[in-house]
Amino acid sequence: MKYQYVARTKTGELQTGYVEGVNKEAVFNTLTGHSLFVLSLEAPSKPSIFSPILDFFKRVKSIDLVVFTRQFATMLQAGISLGDSLKNLYRQTNSPALKEAIFEISSDIDSGLSLSQSLSKHGVIFSEFYINLVQSAEVTGRAEEVLGFLADYLEKEHIVRSKVRSAMIYPIFVIAMFFIVGGILVGVVFPQIGSIFEESGVQLPFVTKVLLSTGNFLADWWLALVVVLIILAVLLLDYGQSKEGREVYDQLSVQMPFIGKLFRKVYVARFAESTSVLIRGGIPITQAIEISSHNVGNAIYKELLQEAADGIRRGELLSRLMEKNETYFPPIVSQMISVGESTGTLDKMLSRLSKFYEREVDDLVGNLVELIQPALMVVVGVMTGLLFASILLPIYNLVQAF
Repeated sequence: MKYQYVARTKTGELQTGYVEGVNKEAVFNTLTGHSLFVLSLEAPSKPSIFSPILDFFKRVKSIDLVVFTRQFATMLQAGISLGDSLKNLYRQTNSPALKEAIFEISSDIDSGLSLSQSLSKHGVIFSEFYINLVQSAEVTGRAEEVLGFLADYLEKEHIVRSKVRSAMIYPIFVIAMFFIVGGILVGVVFPQIGSIFEESGVQLPFVTKVLLSTGNFLADWWLALVVVLIILAVLLLDYGQSKEGREVYDQLSVQMPFIGKLFRKVYVARFAESTSVLIRGGIPITQAIEISSHNVGNAIYKELLQEAADGIRRGELLSRLMEKNETYFPPIVSQMISVGESTGTLDKMLSRLSKFYEREVDDLVGNLVELIQPALMVVVGVMTGLLFASILLPIYNLVQAF
């Protein structure tokens, strides 16, 4: 979402414009990070219930961002100037939203802004993590190297997300199809044969009575039920956009049986990898952890990491702070971080930690797929058997009566 700002530069020049960001705090930090004194920062109007749907069509796919970053790094390594690289990328990019952003970034650079300042105006596409790494590269003069780190990181993120998504698609599809078919049988077929059973006076099993009552209810009230479900979905979506809603959903995601374990490993791997890359890019550890907290993608982990950054400022060790939250950061995390702190190789230890948890995620996803398929077969088989039994048993009793 876009925020309008008014700020002054170090030389006293007045600067106004729009910056995209996830929230007001992130935008303020971005502006002050570019040595701007913020005079005003106008918050956007409250997002509508349908804004996530509109944002969905404007989003940039993670694979498009990976390809853009990789090509950008390759062009800079080949000695092509920043402006020419962006113009070439504009011609090669297929994503409309990313193409528009590249055009605006190129125009901003031509007008005298730095690359990080230009990227910060598109906070929805380029995360705070991305922008801060580019900013550190501008200070150290290692733009092509840092962009290579970024491309590797984004590629790993894309692979992990794809694996988790693939593991969830199959069971969701099977369960959805079962409920659709079951709903048609219960709502359309059962009410038509129910009258036959009632007229014959045959004794109906309990399951058949329940399904007949459900079918009659669906046949009479299906429209009202659809309206209620739509309203409920919209309310849940709107609640999910609030701070409290995000915290509740994120808390549920890490506490669910088995699935919660998978998500916790994903978040730890994401924290370790992003923090490692940031430290290697020259970002101070406290700032690296704060940036990683926005990049993890979970409100619970974000709060814990921000508390850890505050603790480091007070002089505490990161490993000690991790020990206090073993539910979310297993003991191996604090142990490896402790080794990194004592040997001065924290970035390397975090990188190893990330690779370890990436392998753990791969194993969990593989086990999840192997467990879900037989479990679904049993559950769907039992439910299908009940559906057919509720029809066949009364028919059998009806035949016996004659």
